[in-house]
Amino acid sequence: MTNECRHTGDKMAIGVFGHSCGKHIFLVTIIVLLCLCLPLGTFSYDLEKRVQRYTLKNGLKVLLMERHLSPTVSLYIRHRVGAVDEISGRTGTAHFLEHLMFKGTKTIGTPDYRREKNILDKIARIGNALDREKMKGENADTKRITVLTHQLEVLRKKHKPLILANEIDRLYTENGGVDINASTGQDLTTYQVSLPANKIELWARIEADRMTNPVFREFYTERDVIMEERRQRVESDPDGKLLEQFFATAFHAHPYGRPILGWPSDMRFLSYDYTEEFFRRYHAPNNTVIAVVGDIVPAATLKIIRKYFEHIPSQKTHTSPVTEEPPQTGERRVELLFEANPRLIVGYHKPTLPSFDDYVFDVIDYLLSRGRTSRLYKRLVEEEGIAESAQTANGMPGARYPNLFTIFAAPRHPHTNAELEKSIYAEIERLKKEPVSEREMKKIKNRLKADLIRGLNANSELASALSYYESIVGDFRYMTEHINVIEKITPEDIMRVAKKYLNPENRTVATLEKRTQ
Repeated sequence: MTNECRHTGDKMAIGVFGHSCGKHIFLVTIIVLLCLCLPLGTFSYDLEKRVQRYTLKNGLKVLLMERHLSPTVSLYIRHRVGAVDEISGRTGTAHFLEHLMFKGTKTIGTPDYRREKNILDKIARIGNALDREKMKGENADTKRITVLTHQLEVLRKKHKPLILANEIDRLYTENGGVDINASTGQDLTTYQVSLPANKIELWARIEADRMTNPVFREFYTERDVIMEERRQRVESDPDGKLLEQFFATAFHAHPYGRPILGWPSDMRFLSYDYTEEFFRRYHAPNNTVIAVVGDIVPAATLKIIRKYFEHIPSQKTHTSPVTEEPPQTGERRVELLFEANPRLIVGYHKPTLPSFDDYVFDVIDYLLSRGRTSRLYKRLVEEEGIAESAQTANGMPGARYPNLFTIFAAPRHPHTNAELEKSIYAEIERLKKEPVSEREMKKIKNRLKADLIRGLNANSELASALSYYESIVGDFRYMTEHINVIEKITPEDIMRVAKKYLNPENRTVATLEKRTQ
Protein backbone atom coordinates (compact mmCIF):
# COMPACT_ATOMS: atom_id res chain seq x y z
CA MET A 1 0.00 0.00 0.00
CA THR A 2 1.28 3.38 -0.87
CA ASN A 3 -0.49 5.53 1.62
CA GLU A 4 2.65 7.45 2.25
CA CYS A 5 4.32 10.76 1.61
CA ARG A 6 7.29 10.73 -0.74
CA HIS A 7 10.11 13.22 -0.58
CA THR A 8 11.14 13.41 -4.22
CA GLY A 9 8.42 15.39 -5.86
CA ASP A 10 6.71 15.19 -2.50
CA LYS A 11 3.80 13.33 -4.03
CA MET A 12 1.63 11.79 -1.38
CA ALA A 13 0.01 8.74 -2.90
CA ILE A 14 -3.52 9.46 -1.89
CA GLY A 15 -5.02 10.09 -5.29
CA VAL A 16 -7.12 7.08 -4.56
CA PHE A 17 -9.73 7.59 -7.20
CA GLY A 18 -7.31 7.75 -10.04
CA HIS A 19 -5.17 4.65 -9.59
CA SER A 20 -5.08 1.26 -7.99
CA CYS A 21 -3.64 0.87 -4.56
CA GLY A 22 -3.37 -1.63 -1.74
CA LYS A 23 -1.12 -4.31 -0.39
CA HIS A 24 -2.17 -6.74 -3.07
CA ILE A 25 -0.97 -4.63 -5.97
CA PHE A 26 2.33 -4.21 -4.16
CA LEU A 27 2.60 -7.94 -3.70
CA VAL A 28 1.74 -8.70 -7.31
CA THR A 29 4.51 -6.37 -8.38
CA ILE A 30 6.87 -8.18 -6.08
CA ILE A 31 6.03 -11.56 -7.48
CA VAL A 32 6.36 -10.25 -11.01
CA LEU A 33 9.86 -9.16 -10.21
CA LEU A 34 10.74 -12.42 -8.61
CA CYS A 35 9.90 -14.18 -11.82
CA LEU A 36 12.44 -12.19 -13.78
CA CYS A 37 14.97 -14.90 -13.32
CA LEU A 38 13.04 -17.60 -11.50
CA PRO A 39 10.60 -20.13 -12.97
CA LEU A 40 7.10 -19.83 -11.57
CA GLY A 41 6.51 -22.53 -8.99
CA THR A 42 10.10 -22.68 -7.86
CA PHE A 43 10.80 -19.02 -7.26
CA SER A 44 10.01 -19.23 -3.56
CA TYR A 45 12.61 -21.88 -2.94
CA ASP A 46 15.17 -20.19 -5.20
CA LEU A 47 14.61 -16.76 -3.73
CA GLU A 48 15.14 -18.02 -0.21
CA LYS A 49 18.41 -19.54 -1.35
CA ARG A 50 19.54 -16.45 -3.23
CA VAL A 51 18.83 -13.84 -0.58
CA GLN A 52 21.57 -13.69 2.01
CA ARG A 53 20.38 -12.46 5.37
CA TYR A 54 22.58 -11.08 8.16
CA THR A 55 22.14 -9.31 11.48
CA LEU A 56 25.00 -7.05 12.53
CA LYS A 57 26.18 -6.80 16.14
CA ASN A 58 24.13 -3.62 16.65
CA GLY A 59 20.94 -5.31 15.43
CA LEU A 60 20.87 -3.89 11.90
CA LYS A 61 19.44 -6.40 9.44
CA VAL A 62 20.97 -6.79 5.99
CA LEU A 63 19.51 -8.55 2.94
CA LEU A 64 21.74 -9.10 -0.09
CA MET A 65 20.82 -10.53 -3.48
CA GLU A 66 22.99 -10.91 -6.57
CA ARG A 67 21.39 -10.08 -9.93
CA HIS A 68 23.97 -9.52 -12.63
CA LEU A 69 21.66 -8.08 -15.27
CA SER A 70 23.44 -4.73 -15.43
CA PRO A 71 26.36 -3.13 -13.55
CA THR A 72 24.00 -1.38 -11.17
CA VAL A 73 22.66 -1.85 -7.68
CA SER A 74 19.54 -0.73 -5.81
CA LEU A 75 19.82 0.11 -2.14
CA TYR A 76 16.99 0.47 0.35
CA ILE A 77 17.11 1.57 3.97
CA ARG A 78 13.89 1.12 5.92
CA HIS A 79 13.40 2.32 9.49
CA ARG A 80 10.47 0.72 11.28
CA VAL A 81 8.90 4.03 12.21
CA GLY A 82 6.09 6.09 10.81
CA ALA A 83 3.17 8.24 11.78
CA VAL A 84 1.78 5.41 13.92
CA ASP A 85 4.71 5.84 16.32
CA GLU A 86 4.13 9.53 17.04
CA ILE A 87 2.68 10.69 20.32
CA SER A 88 -0.38 12.89 20.63
CA GLY A 89 0.50 16.53 20.03
CA ARG A 90 3.52 15.64 17.90
CA THR A 91 1.85 14.33 14.76
CA GLY A 92 3.82 14.85 11.58
CA THR A 93 7.20 14.30 13.23
CA ALA A 94 8.14 11.19 11.21
CA HIS A 95 7.41 12.90 7.91
CA PHE A 96 9.14 16.13 8.98
CA LEU A 97 12.21 14.16 10.04
CA GLU A 98 12.35 12.52 6.62
CA HIS A 99 12.58 16.01 5.07
CA LEU A 100 15.27 17.13 7.50
CA MET A 101 17.42 14.08 6.76
CA PHE A 102 18.12 15.55 3.32
CA LYS A 103 19.70 18.64 4.88
CA GLY A 104 23.04 16.92 5.33
CA THR A 105 25.43 15.98 8.09
CA LYS A 106 28.35 17.56 9.89
CA THR A 107 30.50 16.87 6.84
CA ILE A 108 27.89 17.09 4.08
CA GLY A 109 25.93 20.26 3.42
CA THR A 110 28.31 22.89 4.76
CA PRO A 111 31.85 24.13 4.08
CA ASP A 112 32.45 24.88 7.76
CA TYR A 113 30.41 23.06 10.40
CA ARG A 114 32.29 24.63 13.30
CA ARG A 115 31.18 28.14 12.28
CA GLU A 116 27.73 26.88 11.35
CA LYS A 117 27.15 25.17 14.71
CA ASN A 118 27.32 28.48 16.57
CA ILE A 119 24.60 29.97 14.37
CA LEU A 120 22.47 26.80 14.47
CA ASP A 121 22.45 26.90 18.28
CA LYS A 122 21.27 30.51 18.22
CA ILE A 123 18.57 29.71 15.66
CA ALA A 124 17.30 26.84 17.83
CA ARG A 125 17.23 29.06 20.91
CA ILE A 126 15.39 31.93 19.22
CA GLY A 127 13.07 29.55 17.37
CA ASN A 128 12.08 27.77 20.58
CA ALA A 129 11.43 31.07 22.31
CA LEU A 130 9.27 32.22 19.40
CA ASP A 131 7.25 28.98 19.49
CA ARG A 132 6.70 29.27 23.23
CA GLU A 133 5.37 32.79 22.83
CA LYS A 134 3.08 31.86 19.93
CA MET A 135 1.70 28.92 21.90
CA LYS A 136 0.14 31.42 24.32
CA GLY A 137 -2.41 32.22 21.65
CA GLU A 138 -4.47 35.30 22.46
CA ASN A 139 -2.27 36.01 25.49
CA ALA A 140 0.93 36.13 23.43
CA ASP A 141 3.09 39.22 23.55
CA THR A 142 2.89 40.50 19.96
CA LYS A 143 5.84 42.86 20.41
CA ARG A 144 8.02 39.99 21.64
CA ILE A 145 6.88 37.89 18.68
CA THR A 146 7.91 40.69 16.30
CA VAL A 147 11.34 41.00 17.92
CA LEU A 148 11.99 37.26 17.95
CA THR A 149 10.80 36.90 14.35
CA HIS A 150 13.24 39.62 13.27
CA GLN A 151 16.10 37.99 15.19
CA LEU A 152 15.34 34.64 13.59
CA GLU A 153 15.33 36.19 10.14
CA VAL A 154 18.70 37.85 10.76
CA LEU A 155 20.19 34.53 11.87
CA ARG A 156 18.77 32.76 8.83
CA LYS A 157 20.53 35.25 6.56
CA LYS A 158 23.80 34.74 8.42
CA HIS A 159 23.39 31.00 8.11
CA LYS A 160 22.70 30.95 4.40
CA PRO A 161 26.33 31.32 3.17
CA LEU A 162 27.26 28.30 5.29
CA ILE A 163 24.76 25.99 3.59
CA LEU A 164 25.58 23.78 0.61
CA ALA A 165 22.04 23.03 -0.48
CA ASN A 166 21.01 19.57 -1.71
CA GLU A 167 24.52 18.17 -1.37
CA ILE A 168 23.33 14.61 -0.73
CA ASP A 169 21.32 14.70 -3.93
CA ARG A 170 24.28 16.24 -5.77
CA LEU A 171 26.70 13.56 -4.54
CA TYR A 172 24.39 10.79 -5.69
CA THR A 173 23.51 12.42 -9.01
CA GLU A 174 27.11 13.19 -9.93
CA ASN A 175 27.97 9.56 -9.26
CA GLY A 176 25.27 8.13 -11.48
CA GLY A 177 22.51 7.86 -8.89
CA VAL A 178 18.89 7.55 -10.03
CA ASP A 179 15.60 6.96 -8.25
CA ILE A 180 16.82 8.99 -5.30
CA ASN A 181 13.80 9.02 -3.08
CA ALA A 182 12.40 8.84 0.42
CA SER A 183 8.97 8.21 1.81
CA THR A 184 7.09 8.20 5.09
CA GLY A 185 4.05 6.06 5.75
CA GLN A 186 2.11 4.99 8.80
CA ASP A 187 4.51 2.07 9.37
CA LEU A 188 7.89 2.82 7.81
CA THR A 189 10.32 5.51 6.73
CA THR A 190 12.34 4.65 3.63
CA TYR A 191 15.39 5.98 1.81
CA GLN A 192 16.30 4.55 -1.57
CA VAL A 193 18.71 5.06 -4.45
CA SER A 194 20.07 3.11 -7.41
CA LEU A 195 23.76 3.48 -8.28
CA PRO A 196 26.50 2.02 -10.43
CA ALA A 197 27.69 -1.13 -8.70
CA ASN A 198 31.10 0.36 -7.97
CA LYS A 199 29.55 3.15 -5.88
CA ILE A 200 28.31 1.05 -2.98
CA GLU A 201 30.98 2.39 -0.66
CA LEU A 202 29.95 5.98 -1.48
CA TRP A 203 26.37 5.10 -0.54
CA ALA A 204 27.52 3.47 2.70
CA ARG A 205 29.56 6.52 3.71
CA ILE A 206 26.67 8.91 3.05
CA GLU A 207 23.95 6.85 4.70
CA ALA A 208 25.98 5.80 7.73
CA ASP A 209 26.85 9.47 8.21
CA ARG A 210 23.15 10.35 7.99
CA MET A 211 22.33 7.74 10.62
CA THR A 212 25.07 9.09 12.89
CA ASN A 213 25.55 12.82 12.39
CA PRO A 214 22.50 14.44 10.78
CA VAL A 215 22.25 18.21 11.00
CA PHE A 216 18.74 19.65 10.93
CA ARG A 217 19.61 22.70 8.85
CA GLU A 218 16.88 25.20 7.92
CA PHE A 219 14.64 23.61 10.56
CA TYR A 220 12.08 26.40 10.73
CA THR A 221 12.14 27.04 6.99
CA GLU A 222 11.48 23.37 6.33
CA ARG A 223 8.66 23.39 8.87
CA ASP A 224 7.01 26.08 6.77
CA VAL A 225 7.54 23.86 3.71
CA ILE A 226 5.64 20.93 5.20
CA MET A 227 2.83 23.25 6.29
CA GLU A 228 2.53 24.39 2.69
CA GLU A 229 2.68 20.76 1.57
CA ARG A 230 -0.30 20.02 3.76
CA ARG A 231 -2.23 22.96 2.34
CA GLN A 232 -1.63 21.69 -1.18
CA ARG A 233 -2.14 17.96 -0.64
CA VAL A 234 -4.88 17.93 1.96
CA GLU A 235 -6.61 21.26 2.47
CA SER A 236 -6.87 21.99 -1.27
CA ASP A 237 -7.15 18.42 -2.52
CA PRO A 238 -10.57 16.70 -2.36
CA ASP A 239 -9.07 13.19 -2.34
CA GLY A 240 -6.57 14.05 0.36
CA LYS A 241 -9.16 15.81 2.50
CA LEU A 242 -11.70 13.01 2.19
CA LEU A 243 -9.15 10.30 2.95
CA GLU A 244 -7.99 12.13 6.05
CA GLN A 245 -11.57 12.44 7.29
CA PHE A 246 -12.20 8.79 6.49
CA PHE A 247 -9.28 7.46 8.55
CA ALA A 248 -10.00 9.83 11.42
CA THR A 249 -13.56 8.46 11.51
CA ALA A 250 -12.63 4.79 11.14
CA PHE A 251 -9.97 4.88 13.89
CA HIS A 252 -11.15 6.56 17.08
CA ALA A 253 -8.46 5.16 19.35
CA HIS A 254 -5.66 3.66 17.26
CA PRO A 255 -3.07 6.10 15.85
CA TYR A 256 -3.85 4.97 12.29
CA GLY A 257 -6.51 7.67 12.52
CA ARG A 258 -3.84 10.38 12.45
CA PRO A 259 -2.64 11.91 9.17
CA ILE A 260 0.91 11.17 8.04
CA LEU A 261 1.54 14.85 7.40
CA GLY A 262 0.22 15.63 10.87
CA TRP A 263 -2.52 17.84 12.24
CA PRO A 264 -1.90 21.55 11.55
CA SER A 265 -1.86 22.56 15.22
CA ASP A 266 0.87 19.98 15.91
CA MET A 267 2.92 20.70 12.78
CA ARG A 268 3.06 24.40 13.60
CA PHE A 269 5.06 23.73 16.75
CA LEU A 270 7.14 20.65 15.93
CA SER A 271 10.25 21.16 18.02
CA TYR A 272 13.91 20.62 17.35
CA ASP A 273 14.45 18.70 20.61
CA TYR A 274 11.59 16.24 20.11
CA THR A 275 12.51 15.67 16.47
CA GLU A 276 16.07 14.84 17.49
CA GLU A 277 14.82 12.50 20.23
CA PHE A 278 12.52 10.82 17.71
CA PHE A 279 15.45 10.35 15.33
CA ARG A 280 17.71 8.81 17.99
CA ARG A 281 15.01 6.43 19.15
CA TYR A 282 13.69 5.19 15.82
CA HIS A 283 16.40 5.63 13.20
CA ALA A 284 18.58 3.29 15.25
CA PRO A 285 20.35 0.34 13.60
CA ASN A 286 18.34 -2.19 15.61
CA ASN A 287 15.18 -0.66 14.08
CA THR A 288 16.52 -0.73 10.51
CA VAL A 289 16.64 -3.06 7.51
CA ILE A 290 19.00 -2.61 4.56
CA ALA A 291 18.38 -4.41 1.26
CA VAL A 292 20.89 -4.45 -1.58
CA VAL A 293 19.96 -6.01 -4.92
CA GLY A 294 22.00 -5.98 -8.10
CA ASP A 295 25.46 -6.54 -9.45
CA ILE A 296 27.17 -7.28 -6.16
CA VAL A 297 29.61 -9.70 -4.61
CA PRO A 298 27.79 -10.36 -1.34
CA ALA A 299 30.88 -10.92 0.80
CA ALA A 300 32.45 -7.67 -0.38
CA THR A 301 29.19 -5.74 0.02
CA LEU A 302 28.69 -7.08 3.53
CA LYS A 303 32.24 -6.07 4.40
CA ILE A 304 31.50 -2.47 3.33
CA ILE A 305 28.23 -2.41 5.28
CA ARG A 306 29.93 -3.75 8.40
CA LYS A 307 32.69 -1.14 8.05
CA TYR A 308 30.32 1.83 7.95
CA PHE A 309 27.21 0.75 9.85
CA GLU A 310 28.22 -1.75 12.51
CA HIS A 311 29.77 0.85 14.80
CA ILE A 312 26.52 2.85 15.06
CA PRO A 313 25.22 2.20 18.57
CA SER A 314 21.89 0.45 18.98
CA GLN A 315 19.16 2.10 21.03
CA LYS A 316 16.90 0.83 23.76
CA THR A 317 13.89 -0.84 22.19
CA HIS A 318 10.76 1.29 22.42
CA THR A 319 8.09 -0.89 24.00
CA SER A 320 5.24 1.51 24.81
CA PRO A 321 1.91 -0.16 24.03
CA VAL A 322 -0.17 1.14 21.14
CA THR A 323 -3.85 1.68 21.86
CA GLU A 324 -5.97 -0.93 20.13
CA GLU A 325 -9.01 0.14 18.14
CA PRO A 326 -12.03 -1.21 20.05
CA PRO A 327 -14.41 -3.37 18.01
CA GLN A 328 -16.76 -1.18 16.02
CA THR A 329 -20.39 -1.61 17.02
CA GLY A 330 -22.18 0.53 14.48
CA GLU A 331 -21.76 2.24 11.16
CA ARG A 332 -19.76 5.47 11.20
CA ARG A 333 -20.30 8.16 8.59
CA VAL A 334 -18.66 11.44 7.72
CA GLU A 335 -19.64 13.90 5.00
CA LEU A 336 -17.30 16.42 3.42
CA LEU A 337 -18.56 19.41 1.44
CA PHE A 338 -16.06 20.47 -1.21
CA GLU A 339 -15.98 22.16 -4.59
CA ALA A 340 -15.37 18.90 -6.40
CA ASN A 341 -17.33 16.06 -7.93
CA PRO A 342 -18.85 13.52 -5.51
CA ARG A 343 -16.94 10.44 -4.45
CA LEU A 344 -17.02 8.01 -1.55
CA ILE A 345 -14.88 5.69 0.52
CA VAL A 346 -16.20 2.62 2.34
CA GLY A 347 -14.01 0.70 4.77
CA TYR A 348 -14.26 -2.37 7.00
CA HIS A 349 -11.99 -3.24 9.91
CA LYS A 350 -10.06 -6.48 9.47
CA PRO A 351 -6.90 -8.26 10.70
CA THR A 352 -3.54 -7.62 9.14
CA LEU A 353 -0.92 -9.98 7.79
CA PRO A 354 0.03 -12.73 8.37
CA SER A 355 -3.53 -13.63 9.34
CA PHE A 356 -5.08 -16.12 6.91
CA ASP A 357 -8.11 -13.84 6.61
CA ASP A 358 -5.83 -11.11 5.28
CA TYR A 359 -4.88 -13.42 2.41
CA VAL A 360 -8.57 -14.00 1.74
CA PHE A 361 -9.06 -10.26 1.49
CA ASP A 362 -6.33 -10.20 -1.14
CA VAL A 363 -8.51 -12.52 -3.23
CA ILE A 364 -11.63 -10.46 -2.54
CA ASP A 365 -9.68 -7.41 -3.63
CA TYR A 366 -8.98 -9.13 -6.94
CA LEU A 367 -12.54 -10.32 -7.35
CA LEU A 368 -14.02 -6.90 -6.87
CA SER A 369 -11.76 -4.52 -8.71
CA ARG A 370 -8.85 -5.95 -10.64
CA GLY A 371 -9.41 -5.37 -14.32
CA ARG A 372 -12.42 -4.72 -16.50
CA THR A 373 -13.94 -8.11 -15.76
CA SER A 374 -13.92 -7.58 -12.02
CA ARG A 375 -17.26 -7.50 -10.30
CA LEU A 376 -17.44 -3.85 -9.25
CA TYR A 377 -16.19 -2.59 -12.59
CA LYS A 378 -18.63 -4.71 -14.55
CA ARG A 379 -21.63 -3.81 -12.41
CA LEU A 380 -21.01 -0.17 -11.55
CA VAL A 381 -19.19 1.05 -14.63
CA GLU A 382 -20.39 -1.17 -17.50
CA GLU A 383 -23.80 -2.59 -16.63
CA GLU A 384 -25.41 0.11 -14.48
CA GLY A 385 -23.25 2.96 -15.77
CA ILE A 386 -23.44 4.78 -12.45
CA ALA A 387 -19.72 4.99 -11.63
CA GLU A 388 -16.72 6.73 -13.13
CA SER A 389 -14.45 4.41 -11.17
CA ALA A 390 -14.59 1.73 -8.48
CA GLN A 391 -11.53 0.27 -6.82
CA THR A 392 -10.62 -1.63 -3.70
CA ALA A 393 -7.54 -1.80 -1.50
CA ASN A 394 -6.59 -4.31 1.15
CA GLY A 395 -4.50 -3.13 4.07
CA MET A 396 -5.04 0.59 4.58
CA PRO A 397 -3.60 2.73 6.00
CA GLY A 398 -0.82 0.43 7.22
CA ALA A 399 0.08 -3.19 7.84
CA ARG A 400 1.75 -3.32 11.26
CA TYR A 401 -1.64 -3.31 12.99
CA PRO A 402 -5.20 -4.36 12.10
CA ASN A 403 -6.35 -2.22 9.22
CA LEU A 404 -9.12 -1.72 6.68
CA PHE A 405 -10.45 -3.29 3.51
CA THR A 406 -11.43 -0.23 1.54
CA ILE A 407 -13.58 0.61 -1.48
CA PHE A 408 -13.19 3.83 -3.45
CA ALA A 409 -15.79 4.95 -5.96
CA ALA A 410 -16.91 8.05 -7.81
CA PRO A 411 -20.41 8.37 -9.32
CA ARG A 412 -20.95 9.24 -12.96
CA HIS A 413 -23.09 12.36 -13.37
CA PRO A 414 -26.03 12.59 -12.68
CA HIS A 415 -25.86 9.52 -10.43
CA THR A 416 -25.21 9.87 -6.71
CA ASN A 417 -23.09 8.46 -3.93
CA ALA A 418 -26.23 6.90 -2.49
CA GLU A 419 -26.83 4.92 -5.68
CA LEU A 420 -23.22 3.77 -5.66
CA GLU A 421 -23.42 2.65 -2.06
CA LYS A 422 -26.52 0.60 -2.74
CA SER A 423 -24.89 -1.26 -5.63
CA ILE A 424 -21.60 -1.76 -3.77
CA TYR A 425 -23.43 -3.31 -0.83
CA ALA A 426 -25.34 -5.57 -3.20
CA GLU A 427 -22.05 -6.95 -4.51
CA ILE A 428 -20.80 -7.45 -0.97
CA GLU A 429 -23.96 -9.39 -0.08
CA ARG A 430 -23.36 -11.52 -3.16
CA LEU A 431 -19.95 -12.48 -1.74
CA LYS A 432 -21.69 -13.76 1.38
CA LYS A 433 -24.41 -15.74 -0.37
CA GLU A 434 -22.96 -17.06 -3.64
CA PRO A 435 -19.84 -19.23 -3.73
CA VAL A 436 -17.36 -17.94 -6.27
CA SER A 437 -17.45 -20.27 -9.24
CA GLU A 438 -14.50 -22.43 -10.14
CA ARG A 439 -14.32 -20.56 -13.42
CA GLU A 440 -14.03 -17.19 -11.70
CA MET A 441 -11.47 -18.49 -9.19
CA LYS A 442 -9.45 -19.86 -12.07
CA LYS A 443 -9.73 -16.54 -13.87
CA ILE A 444 -8.33 -14.76 -10.85
CA LYS A 445 -5.38 -17.11 -10.65
CA ASN A 446 -4.76 -16.84 -14.37
CA ARG A 447 -4.86 -13.07 -14.13
CA LEU A 448 -2.38 -13.23 -11.29
CA LYS A 449 -0.05 -15.39 -13.34
CA ALA A 450 -0.47 -13.10 -16.34
CA ASP A 451 0.62 -10.22 -14.18
CA LEU A 452 3.75 -12.16 -13.35
CA ILE A 453 5.20 -11.69 -16.82
CA ARG A 454 5.00 -7.93 -16.75
CA GLY A 455 7.52 -5.46 -15.42
CA LEU A 456 10.32 -7.92 -14.85
CA ASN A 457 13.36 -5.71 -14.78
CA ALA A 458 13.72 -3.67 -11.62
CA ASN A 459 16.24 -4.36 -8.89
CA SER A 460 14.71 -1.45 -7.00
CA GLU A 461 11.29 -3.12 -6.67
CA LEU A 462 12.85 -6.31 -5.42
CA ALA A 463 14.96 -4.42 -2.88
CA SER A 464 11.81 -2.57 -1.88
CA ALA A 465 9.86 -5.77 -1.37
CA LEU A 466 12.56 -7.59 0.56
CA SER A 467 13.09 -4.69 2.94
CA TYR A 468 9.34 -4.05 3.29
CA TYR A 469 8.38 -7.54 4.43
CA GLU A 470 11.49 -7.95 6.57
CA SER A 471 10.49 -4.72 8.32
CA ILE A 472 6.76 -5.35 8.62
CA VAL A 473 6.55 -9.10 9.24
CA GLY A 474 10.11 -9.71 10.38
CA ASP A 475 10.80 -12.12 7.54
CA PHE A 476 11.05 -11.38 3.80
CA ARG A 477 9.92 -14.95 3.08
CA TYR A 478 6.34 -13.89 3.71
CA MET A 479 6.16 -12.83 0.08
CA THR A 480 7.54 -16.08 -1.24
CA GLU A 481 4.75 -17.99 0.46
CA HIS A 482 2.00 -15.69 -0.72
CA ILE A 483 1.00 -17.54 -3.88
CA ASN A 484 1.09 -20.89 -2.08
CA VAL A 485 -1.39 -19.62 0.50
CA ILE A 486 -3.56 -17.92 -2.11
CA GLU A 487 -3.84 -21.21 -3.98
CA LYS A 488 -5.37 -22.81 -0.87
CA ILE A 489 -8.18 -20.28 -0.54
CA THR A 490 -11.59 -21.71 -1.34
CA PRO A 491 -14.95 -20.14 -2.24
CA GLU A 492 -16.07 -21.08 1.28
CA ASP A 493 -13.24 -19.01 2.76
CA ILE A 494 -14.44 -15.99 0.81
CA MET A 495 -18.01 -16.41 2.04
CA ARG A 496 -16.87 -16.88 5.64
CA VAL A 497 -14.66 -13.80 5.65
CA ALA A 498 -17.28 -11.65 3.91
CA LYS A 499 -19.87 -12.66 6.51
CA LYS A 500 -17.48 -12.03 9.38
CA TYR A 501 -16.12 -8.60 8.44
CA LEU A 502 -18.15 -6.95 5.65
CA ASN A 503 -21.07 -5.93 7.84
CA PRO A 504 -22.77 -2.56 8.39
CA GLU A 505 -21.79 -2.39 12.08
CA ASN A 506 -18.12 -2.77 11.08
CA ARG A 507 -18.36 -0.19 8.31
CA THR A 508 -17.12 3.40 7.94
CA VAL A 509 -18.37 5.56 5.09
CA ALA A 510 -16.93 8.88 3.96
CA THR A 511 -18.71 10.83 1.25
CA LEU A 512 -17.75 13.98 -0.57
CA GLU A 513 -20.70 16.02 -1.78
CA LYS A 514 -20.29 19.00 -4.08
CA ARG A 515 -20.68 22.30 -2.30
CA THR A 516 -23.64 24.09 -3.88
CA GLN A 517 -22.50 27.71 -3.35
